[in-house]
Amino acid sequence: MGMLDGKVALVTGAGGGLGRTHAMLLAAEGAAVVVNDLGGARDGTGSGTSMADGVVRDIQAAGGRAVADYGSVTDKSAAQAMVRAAVDNFGRLDICICNAGILRDKSFKNMTDDMWEAVHAVHLRGTYYTAKAAYDRMLEQGEGGRILVTSSTSGLLGNFGQTNYGAAKAGIAGFARCLYLEGARYGITVNILAPTALSRLTDDILPEQARDSVPPEMVSPTVVWLCGEDAKDITGRTWLLTGNRVSLLSWQLTPLAHKNEADGPWDVSEVGEAILASKDRWPPINPMRGA
Repeated sequence: MGMLDGKVALVTGAGGGLGRTHAMLLAAEGAAVVVNDLGGARDGTGSGTSMADGVVRDIQAAGGRAVADYGSVTDKSAAQAMVRAAVDNFGRLDICICNAGILRDKSFKNMTDDMWEAVHAVHLRGTYYTAKAAYDRMLEQGEGGRILVTSSTSGLLGNFGQTNYGAAKAGIAGFARCLYLEGARYGITVNILAPTALSRLTDDILPEQARDSVPPEMVSPTVVWLCGEDAKDITGRTWLLTGNRVSLLSWQLTPLAHKNEADGPWDVSEVGEAILASKDRWPPINPMRGA
């Protein structure tokens, strides 16, 4: 008996890396899985069926249930078709993990409109289309559900050369922080994943010494647990998952300067002096880097 027996999941970008390990573990815990993957290259170009088909074969060989889907998350009708594939093959949809992604890294001075638009289409628009189709189906079923979206520390904390990717990933987090408030009344949880794992997206980004400690298989257990009954009341959280380390990212308010509103607005130089006087108390911009 698995913790997800009888549940049906859709995982986008599940042909390799994190998506594959999510799909495999979901199936091992009893869920039927729609394995979506366009089968394109890391930059989003091209397409094919072999990646999704390979994961389906692996799931079925292990005794699980799965079907392949080759649609692009950038296409609204294709995203809706992924949800229909879940319903047509397995009768329902309970879990949606928005994982599909591409990279087109470049310093901002060399960023092109095409690089910007392509990354936003897959990450931000693709998350919206997929989550919207899944959310609507969950509302129709009236039994709640689980939506997990994939952000990144690049968007939440920043990273050099990824203004397009970081902006899209920050947008995904903002999307989810609003959606969880709406989903709560329907029993639909919405959580944000910020994983660090070795995959074809990170193969030339991760430091050599870190690669062995962050295989994607280490991220998926927390992700799959968030899909289960024990996590039915956990929503709106941002999960930093690195190797076997599980952390919550939350925002903090740091008061810097204040004076009585009855005294009128600050003088420009006065407020500047008050802000600078507090500088030693400012939190780091990126706590993971201590800077």
